[in-house]
Amino acid sequence: MILNVSKIKTESILLFCKDLILSYKDGIDLDKYVMDKEVITKFNNIGNDMLKQISNVTLSPNYYLLNRKHYKIKAILDGYNFINTEISKNLKQNEEFNPSMLYFSLLALWFKELNKESKSKEYIYFIIYPYANVYDNLLIEIKDKEFRKLNIKMIELAEKVIYKFDKYNFN
Repeated sequence: MILNVSKIKTESILLFCKDLILSYKDGIDLDKYVMDKEVITKFNNIGNDMLKQISNVTLSPNYYLLNRKHYKIKAILDGYNFINTEISKNLKQNEEFNPSMLYFSLLALWFKELNKESKSKEYIYFIIYPYANVYDNLLIEIKDKEFRKLNIKMIELAEKVIYKFDKYNFN
């Protein structure tokens, strides 16, 4: 059977982002970034919207686990594991990171910069999403310089991971 590698990689990224959003949903300590509460709250709302759209195009976690031996699901999970491993390799243990900016950057790079799935109806939300507006909010409107640096670091991490993932071959 022939697999559409681009769709498998896209589903891997979406599945990873879904887990990332669910793992850290509403987990940013707003009190730590007092002067940027409004921006962070706005971004949490974007995260809820993204989660809803990702849930529309991915299956339940149980489905992936129960069918992990199926060749397509195995490939999706292999892609997921590749992303997870690359991120883990690039983050030092106990290093602070912003999961919101990380998942957002992963999606922006995949769908906008690399133009993946640009002809796919099922991913239209991610293709037409105005990523630049959110980047403006999280980089320009952020007053806390440390938080801004952290966000830039997440963009750089996403670039490393996505460019490697784009070249990744399933074995």
